[in-house]
Amino acid sequence: MAKSAALSYIPYGAYWSTPFVKWQGEFAHLHALEFAAHVAKEALNARGIAPDAFDHGVLGMTVPQKSSFYGLPWVMGMIGAAQAGGPTIMQACATSARCVQSAAQEVGAGMAEVALVVTADRVSNGPHLYYPAPTGPGGTGRAEDWVMDNFGGDPYAKVAMVQTAENVARRYQITTQQQHDVVLQRHAQYQDALKDDHAFQKRYMALPFAVPDAGFRKTVGAVDGDRGIFPSTADGLAKLRPVQADGTVTFGGQTHPADGNAGMVVTTREKAASLSRQKHIEISLLGFGLARTEKAYMPMAPVPAAKRALGAAGLTIDDVDVVKSHNPFAVNDVVFARETGFPLGRMNNYGCSLIYGHPQGPTGLRLMIEMIEELAMRGGGTGLFHGCAAGDTAMAAIIRVDDSSR
Repeated sequence: MAKSAALSYIPYGAYWSTPFVKWQGEFAHLHALEFAAHVAKEALNARGIAPDAFDHGVLGMTVPQKSSFYGLPWVMGMIGAAQAGGPTIMQACATSARCVQSAAQEVGAGMAEVALVVTADRVSNGPHLYYPAPTGPGGTGRAEDWVMDNFGGDPYAKVAMVQTAENVARRYQITTQQQHDVVLQRHAQYQDALKDDHAFQKRYMALPFAVPDAGFRKTVGAVDGDRGIFPSTADGLAKLRPVQADGTVTFGGQTHPADGNAGMVVTTREKAASLSRQKHIEISLLGFGLARTEKAYMPMAPVPAAKRALGAAGLTIDDVDVVKSHNPFAVNDVVFARETGFPLGRMNNYGCSLIYGHPQGPTGLRLMIEMIEELAMRGGGTGLFHGCAAGDTAMAAIIRVDDSSR
């Protein structure tokens, strides 16, 4: 296939992520949007990128916070880029990919020159909402626990998310042992990111990470990396029972909720070169894909999403060097490998959400950042990110890294 032209570019090094901390951990007291702005401001300063460089922004979030009605404009104002506006996007676990696509399209259409993508979520302490219903019995309304109620039931498919994994495991005959084998493999790959005092993660993450107080006036602690990682072993996993009776998915075979944020600059080729930490590395966004699979089969959705992204970029799976997935369940990776032929053992080097957790909005952006860094370490190549999302949907993105020094 003929390769398509790049939609836009990412300056090398102009991206970042916090560690991911299991919910009710060290980030549980921080307002997600204020925290994201705090981190972005420091990250941009460390990279020598002035806030007045931006003429557009995209915010991704999935869990409401106080005053989040003001979304992106508020975040850009806190960063010091009050001249820039843009949308606030919520697409469940596909939020990051959609945010990057939105920024890429804005730049590609000539409607913006330098866009900032910020993704943030605090799954901890989710809001409890009350919806008035004057016509209800006695005028009583309806209540919702934003996080827990939506974890527990899709209002259309009428199932919990774990049931979608069970449905796919049943269709593909994926056993608990096969799922645990994937977990052990992914856990081992994550250890590579921790070698030499977190050398890989320090390519994009400030470590040790200073934890601010709720007012962002002082530091109240520090974390040396992701928190809440389960030290998976074959014997430990074997002791776990499936979450559902007669099921296959254990707590070890799925991710855990977390808090955190991530950011990325998306711009033109010329601006990317000027803002890049290493001028010889060029990062181009080549294509995106969206798909929705049949009801209550969410882990299957990344396959058609990836094929659409590859088609948009004029590529096939054989052209891909690195694959990163948002895999809330181990079954996601098994299905993707079987359907595409991409080797299971070559996916998710250096970590994935199955191991280090899932703050929802920023999860995909961190995975894309890690994919870029892995490609840069290889001397260039093509990467495919894919991830499923609530509502049996998925997004995928194709990113190319070229290194003229090689």
